[in-house]
Amino acid sequence: MTKVERVVICADGASRGNPGLAAIGATIKDRQGRLIASVSQCIGRTTNNQAEYRALIAALEEATRLGAREVAINLDSQLVVRQIRGEYRVKKAELKPLYQRVKQLQSCLESCTINYIPRQQNIEADRMANSALK
Repeated sequence: MTKVERVVICADGASRGNPGLAAIGATIKDRQGRLIASVSQCIGRTTNNQAEYRALIAALEEATRLGAREVAINLDSQLVVRQIRGEYRVKKAELKPLYQRVKQLQSCLESCTINYIPRQQNIEADRMANSALK
């Protein structure tokens, strides 16, 4: 298993319907852009926002298993990014435990940044989530 302390995560969730059949996709790369690990799986019936959170959680769990201490996260979900940053409150009950899990995982890291990126810059993670739906 590759051990790397600094990683960049790109994660995405996809849902066919809202709620509907959903999947997650994520890439974990080193700071030079080399792929270290990826996640692509169907997660059953859920909302798109729940899928976005679950993609992030799966990626953070994998990064932690790889020994990451510094993580930069890129998501194309403005809602999730703003909730994690504390700019928006988490109002929906079904998102609260997912939010708490992200915060718990972040607390295990030395540093963790989260940024919004346009969907066009998140093509790999999007493709991985959508391929898991087929």
